[in-house]
Amino acid sequence: MLTVEELNDRLIDLAFAEDIGDGDHTTLCCIPTDAMGKSHLLIKEEGILAGVEIAKEVFHRFDPEMKVEVLMGDGTHVKPGDIAMIVTGRMQSLLQTERLMLNIMQRMSGIATMTNRYVRRLEGTHTRVLDTRKTTPGMRMLEKEAVKIGGGTNHRIGLFDMILLKDNHVDFAGGIENAINRCHEYLKAKGKDLKIEIEVRNFDELNRVLAIGGVNRIMLDNFSVPDTKKAVELIAGRFETESSGGITFDTLRDYAEAGVDFISVGALTHSVKGLDMSFKAC
Repeated sequence: MLTVEELNDRLIDLAFAEDIGDGDHTTLCCIPTDAMGKSHLLIKEEGILAGVEIAKEVFHRFDPEMKVEVLMGDGTHVKPGDIAMIVTGRMQSLLQTERLMLNIMQRMSGIATMTNRYVRRLEGTHTRVLDTRKTTPGMRMLEKEAVKIGGGTNHRIGLFDMILLKDNHVDFAGGIENAINRCHEYLKAKGKDLKIEIEVRNFDELNRVLAIGGVNRIMLDNFSVPDTKKAVELIAGRFETESSGGITFDTLRDYAEAGVDFISVGALTHSVKGLDMSFKAC
C-alpha cells in the first residue's frame, strides 16, 4: 500500500501533467529562463490556513532551488491582508507552480475553515465532528489532513482501515446477524484486527445489534433528535455512537446534546467553498 507521501507525490505529478502538458507556452515565450523573482501568498478572506506543508512540496518538487519563507503555518487563523508565505526563485517556476499551489491551499483552507466552524459549534459537549469518504478523488489524504487542521476528527481513511457495515451490506448479507457474523469470520480468516461499525436505520435494527453485539460503534442513520437521545440511552455506553444523515450546522448541537460521541458531516469535504487567496509578484 502506498504511503501518504507517495500518494501526495503522485497527485502533484498528475496535477502538473494535466496543467502544463508539453509546456507552459505563455510563460516560456515571454519570461527569460534565468530571470529571478519573488511572490507572496496574499490572504483575502478570514479563515483557517491549511496546505502550507504540501505547498512547500509542490514548489520543491517542481524546482528544488525555490526558496519558501513561511510566515504563517497550518492552523493559523488568518484575515484579509495577511501574507502567509514568500517564495523566491525563477520567475518561470513561480508562474508554473502558482495555480496548483493555490488550488490545493484554497481547498484545504476552505475545508479547515468549515470544520473549525463546526467544531466551535460543539464547544462544551463531548461530541466530535467526523469527516467521511465524500472526498475529491486523489485528494482524500489532503482533504482529511485539512479536517484535522481545522480541529475535526478523521473517520476511516478508506475501505481498508475499518469495517463499516452500511445498509446495503446488511441487506445483501441477508440481515444484521449474518453481516456481523460473516465480518468476524472474515477478520479471523485474514488475521486482521479492524474496528467494526454498523449502521442502523430504526429501533428494530438497533435492538438486533444490541442483542448480538460484536461491534465497536453504532451509526444512527437519519434518526431524529428525540430518537437519537432514546437510542443513546438504550446503548448506555456499551458501544460508541455516531449520528449521520441530514444533519445541518443548525441541528448539529441538538444531536450533540442528545449524547452521541460522533457526528459525521459529509459537507466538510463535498460542499466546501475555497478560501480566497492569491499569489502575486512582490
